[in-house]
This record gives sequence, C-alpha cells and structure tokens, in this order.
Amino acid sequence: MDASSYPTRDESSLRYDGWRIVVVCFLLATFGWGLGFYGQSVYVAELQRLRGWPASLISSGTTFFYLFGAALVAFVSEAIRAFGPRNCLIAGTLAMAAAAVAIGEVREPWQLYLANAVLAFGWAGTSLSIITNTLGLWFDKKRGMAISLALNGASFGGIAGVPLLVAGIGYFGFSGAMIAAAVLTVVVMLPVILIFVGRPPAHLHHVTAAAADAPSATQTRARALRDIGFLSISIAFALVLFAQVGFIVHLIAFLDQVIGRERATAAMAALTAMAVIGRVLFSFVIDRFNQRLASALSFVSQAIALVVIINLRSDVALIAACALFGFSVGNVITLPSLIVQREFAPTAFGVLISLITAINQITYAFGPGVIGLLRDASGSYTLPFYGCIGLELIAAVTIMMRGSSPDGAKRNPGTLPG
Repeated sequence: MDASSYPTRDESSLRYDGWRIVVVCFLLATFGWGLGFYGQSVYVAELQRLRGWPASLISSGTTFFYLFGAALVAFVSEAIRAFGPRNCLIAGTLAMAAAAVAIGEVREPWQLYLANAVLAFGWAGTSLSIITNTLGLWFDKKRGMAISLALNGASFGGIAGVPLLVAGIGYFGFSGAMIAAAVLTVVVMLPVILIFVGRPPAHLHHVTAAAADAPSATQTRARALRDIGFLSISIAFALVLFAQVGFIVHLIAFLDQVIGRERATAAMAALTAMAVIGRVLFSFVIDRFNQRLASALSFVSQAIALVVIINLRSDVALIAACALFGFSVGNVITLPSLIVQREFAPTAFGVLISLITAINQITYAFGPGVIGLLRDASGSYTLPFYGCIGLELIAAVTIMMRGSSPDGAKRNPGTLPG
C-alpha cells in the first residue's frame, strides 16, 4: 500500500504516516554514512594494502568525493521538486550500490576517481540534505524530533557499518564484500522506499505548492548569501564541522600515543555512543529551545572537551572528555535545519538546507588534511587541536548573530530586497 493512501494524522500521533518516513530515512542514513562517510576509512586502508598506492593518492580521491558531492548536494531540493522524493531516494540508493561495486573493482588510480564520482551521487541521494528535505515534506511542528531520530542512522552506520565491512572483507575479500554491501543496500532500501514513500500529506500541501511558486532557487541562494542571519548559520557550522571532522579523523592517532590503542578505541566508542544519546535527548526538547543558544553552548562544550583532551593524560578523564565532545556531535548536524525552519519562510527551506550542507561539506573536506599538515609541521597535535578550540569559540559567537527581520517575521531570501 502506498503511504499516501493512509489517512492523515496529527504529527504528534505515533500512527502519523510521517514516522514511517523517519524509519525509511534512518535506514537510508545507515547505508549512506556506512558506505559513503565512514566507509572511506576502510577504502583507504584496503586500497593501500592491495594496490600499494601512496596514502596521499588514495586520500586525494576521498577529498574529490567530498568536493564533488558538495556540488551535487546543493541541488538536492530542485531534484526533489522535479522528480519527487521517492524517485530521488531510489536513485540515491542505486547510485550508492553501484559505487560500492565500483570501489571494490578499482585497479587503476583513474578508476578510483570515477568510483568516487559515482559515490558522490549516492551520497547526495542518501545523506543529510535529502533526508532533511524529505522529512520537511512530512513534518512541520515535529520536524526537529523527526530529523534527530532519522539521523541516528548516521551513527548506526558508523557503529555497525565499518565492523561489518571489515568482517566482510576478511571473509569474501574486498571485491566480494563490496558486492555484498551493494546487494544488501538494494534489497533493504528499495522495498521500504516503494512501500512507504508516497506523496506528502494533505495538511502540508500548502507548503509544497507555495514552494513551486517561489522565486527560483538560484535567486534564493544569491539573496541568502547576502543575508546576515543565513551567513551566520553557514559560517558557524562550517567552522565547527571543519574542527569536528578533522578532530575525529585524527583522534585514534592522537590517543594511541597517550593511552594506547585499546583505550583509544574505548574513547572513540564513548564519543559515538554519546552522539546517539545526545541526539535522542535533544530530539524531545530542541523544538522548544532557543536553537542558536543551544548551538553556541554545544560549540563551547566541544571546546572545553578539547582543552581537557590536550592537557590531561588520565584514561578516565580523556574518555570522559571524548564523551562530552560526542554529546553534541550529532546535534551539530541537526541544528542548522531547525534554525532555518524557525527563521526563514517554508518555501525557502529545501534550497537553504541544501546550500548549507554543500558549504559545510566543502569546508570539512579539508579538515583532516589541514590538521595533519599542522601536526607534521609542529611535531604534535597540540597546535592543531588548539586551532580547533579557536574555531569552536569563533563559531559560538558567530551563531548568535541572527540579523533582523521585520516585526520578527520569518525571512524569505527569495523576496529580500536586492
């Protein structure tokens, strides 16, 4: 039965159709982050082992994936408007599966870039932008909770996806494991998308109808980039994600020298677990909070955690600090969409979220590399991690710069004066 044939219910009801879409997006995020984001660490290690290529060559393919993916993510809202959420989710799923197979068959460096290009299409169709845009078609009042719950799939993709990939490689070999991952992606995702993802509910048709009559996406993006409120969101979260992604990528390498690999792994596990806990707890209250203030406090808490990590050597203190850092990791992904929903017109939501996601991805693509360069230049992680603290604190100040809107009304970048 198509989801659109179910009777429309209030968003607060557990029987509301939109919660089925949350489950779909949770599964989508699991595969998207498992194969697209966290899987990159597995691909780099395995291709280096199998082909003997320099780490810099393989890592450049990862950077290409992030940058090309960012260019695609910026246009997700237009794709959903043109083809509908169901077709876009199916296309993203198939592209992710095709990319998984292609990565397992890489024999030459040019093939790595081609596989990462396909993976970028899969990432655009399974990650943050398409999930927030899709849920925005089903939720208004409970959008914050819906997005938060769905994006727990991203954390689950890291917790379960990487170990399963590694185990699969040990059993089937790299090529066989990637084929198995592709088959599993298609077998799980296609039926749930076809069964549950239909037309948005009637009580939100006014939003989608208004979006079709809104100024062009190009005009909306151009005006948004001159709006202080939008720029403060984009810049603040770009800085934080640069620091967050860079820190997490280098965390094991740093802690391995301080407390050993076993405890370093425990610290990473604590960080990941707290990301899930933090996102779930926030999902029940974040719609009632000052979301800019909640963002600033999250940034400051990460800065405090980094100070502890840099200066203390106690196992317990370091694991606790990683847990504190992780508490806001998931919410840093969720909060931009909630702030945009609260402060900007509904017709601009999809375009603005896609634009913010693209800006963030372009920025954090360079985080691991810059931190690595600073570490090599200074001889330790102290300098780059203090740099991350500085970025977190700058972001905490920046996010509080809301700008102005007439009479407290929501701003529509498509109609701001030029």
